[in-house]
Amino acid sequence: MGAHTIKVILFDLGGVLVHWDGVMELAKLTDDKLTKEQSRRFFLESKWMKLFETGRCTPYKFSCGVVRQLNLSITPDRFLKMFISWDRGFYPGAIELLDRLKPHFLLACLSNNNTLHWTRLCKRYSLGERFHRLYASHETGLVKPTQEAFEYVLNDIGGAPEEYLFFDDNLECVQKAQHIGFNACQVSGVEEVTRTLKELKLLH
Repeated sequence: MGAHTIKVILFDLGGVLVHWDGVMELAKLTDDKLTKEQSRRFFLESKWMKLFETGRCTPYKFSCGVVRQLNLSITPDRFLKMFISWDRGFYPGAIELLDRLKPHFLLACLSNNNTLHWTRLCKRYSLGERFHRLYASHETGLVKPTQEAFEYVLNDIGGAPEEYLFFDDNLECVQKAQHIGFNACQVSGVEEVTRTLKELKLLH
């Protein structure tokens, strides 16, 4: 992979550009019956997460399902309020990084997301101004790490897979992107993204 081959930089949001605290908070909410790894996998694999993040259930139905599935000792309304608060917003430096990259690459985000968090992010950070393309799972109906989610982006933007660089904090998503030919890196936070871009000579 060289600087001259990358034309599209594709970002996950939570854990990459956005401070998402859900993994630790959910584990604490279960009184640590879920380990950190089990909590991480819950957000990737839970039936209720998939339904909510593909736009196929309401926020309240989602919260009822999670409370019941994990046998939580709080009401669905309380869980929903906590869930919303776990999205802490963009990491410091994230917007500045995107603004530096945007004149030189096609920037897109590919995010497993939901109407609650997405609406807040769009209003607060003007996502449409930060990226050239936005792919949110609750709008496309496709979640990572399914191959269809990546193929949707590829078909929409065009070009060859090797012209894409993808950042995600979940290894499963990185591996799936690599499987279809993307350059993909597992990172945690803006500092790791920035360091990787510099190592690849994509950021000066």
